[in-house]
Amino acid sequence: MDIKSQISMVFHLDKCIGCHTCSIACKNIWTDRKGAEYMWWNNVETKPGTGYPTKWEDQDIYHGGWKKDGGTLKLRGAGKGKGLANIFHNPKLPMIDDYYEPFTFKYLELIEAPAMDDQPTARPISLITGKPMDIKMGPNWDDDLSGTPDFARNDVNLKKLTAKEQEAMFQLEQMAFFYLPRICNHCLNPACVASCPSGAIYKRGEDGIVLINQDVCKGWRMCVTACPYKKAYYNWNTGKSEKCILCYPRLESGLAPACMHSCVGRIRYLGVLLYDADKIFDTVASSAKDSDIIARQKEMILDPFDPDVIAEAKKNGILDSTIKAAQESPVYKFVKEWDLALPLHPEFGTLPMLFYVPPMLPVMASITDVDNTELAKKMDSKSKFWDDKWLYDTTTKEIFGSIEDARFPLEYMANLFTAGDVTIIRDVIKKLMSIRIYRRWKTVGDISEAKAMEALKEVNFTVEEVEASYYLTSLAKFGDRFVIPPAHREQAIEMLDNTGDAKGSMGFGTKITPARGA
Repeated sequence: MDIKSQISMVFHLDKCIGCHTCSIACKNIWTDRKGAEYMWWNNVETKPGTGYPTKWEDQDIYHGGWKKDGGTLKLRGAGKGKGLANIFHNPKLPMIDDYYEPFTFKYLELIEAPAMDDQPTARPISLITGKPMDIKMGPNWDDDLSGTPDFARNDVNLKKLTAKEQEAMFQLEQMAFFYLPRICNHCLNPACVASCPSGAIYKRGEDGIVLINQDVCKGWRMCVTACPYKKAYYNWNTGKSEKCILCYPRLESGLAPACMHSCVGRIRYLGVLLYDADKIFDTVASSAKDSDIIARQKEMILDPFDPDVIAEAKKNGILDSTIKAAQESPVYKFVKEWDLALPLHPEFGTLPMLFYVPPMLPVMASITDVDNTELAKKMDSKSKFWDDKWLYDTTTKEIFGSIEDARFPLEYMANLFTAGDVTIIRDVIKKLMSIRIYRRWKTVGDISEAKAMEALKEVNFTVEEVEASYYLTSLAKFGDRFVIPPAHREQAIEMLDNTGDAKGSMGFGTKITPARGA
């Protein structure tokens, strides 16, 4: 057992209001400079929608992530042979039009234009060429416009839905969308690390943050192809690749990353997870189905209270302060204890360490007239609690609706978070619904206590777990949401000295080897 620690994150999508404050905070700190104008290390997408860059989820286009090949793993569009063949011409890269051409406006024309009959205008100017341009795309071009045929209907996650289901999603009275904030996942099996010909990308041994050594990077851009989430970017000014660094200078000072600190909806949680690095390869390569990766990835995450785990962690150099942070981690609770958070596109095989609590809303069913006699029969039936379409009495059923009749198809959510396995996403939604039912009984009182307890029993939730999850979701203070272990700079420097490599090409003397077959 090779126990390592990983800074991990959870985003609670039911709380995201799509304000983009996180994106602006990141932009102002890290990418507000020449060559990085088009980069958004943190971006917030509207779903359904094509995202940023356009159709980034479609690996038939970009060939990112891993694929299984005869019991081993291979990169889809990069790797040793492919990287050498495409090192001077890589056809699987997103172009600037897939992102957007960054622009500003010539505001001085508004001020310095001479008197004339016509109103002067500020022409858009390209930040790349410096020449006038026509604006055709922006960083959030389809924001809040999930019903438009030009964008939302091209969402890759709609492909597996029937034509009828797709059409229903875009009916005006049924149309719905939610927000999906994204940053680098700092994966356990990062394709970007395995793809880099120069070895510039590495995963830090002490916290799992994936970084790019700017002194070593040669700008081959294989990392851009390999990352299935398209969170590695090419700086056209410096000729180097760049990516989210999880604000590690802030973390080392005990501060939350900028995007998380500024989050208005308080949707973000950060903490430490302990995992068994020996299981990385088998978790991906030996999973019969892509959706099996989810359960196996959770098996890799270890109980920080287990005495055997603690002993092995200490043998591996993990400090007491880090173990304590893992025991208090909100991420461990959401991911492991409560099974409420899921990875984004686990089928990519990178084992992302950013997890999402899927959105409950909208949960309103398309219920019109209800026959009271039929309703009474349904309410009196002995069917399973969650199989009963008419779960609530007449005063609450229209508030909550039914899981299966939710306007957002479970199949769509499954394509995002469970590699198409509806069963897994349904179980998570049931748990979230049970919390809502319990709190509805406790705060409003129009649901009986018996029904609330029955809901918890059906999903094997205890009252203590529900109260804890409710607190962490709705009432948690800053220190509850961000449990950051102390940085031990003195030990990091000592490890650098011991390696004899001041650059730390693989990071602080600890080499994290990607899965075999890279």
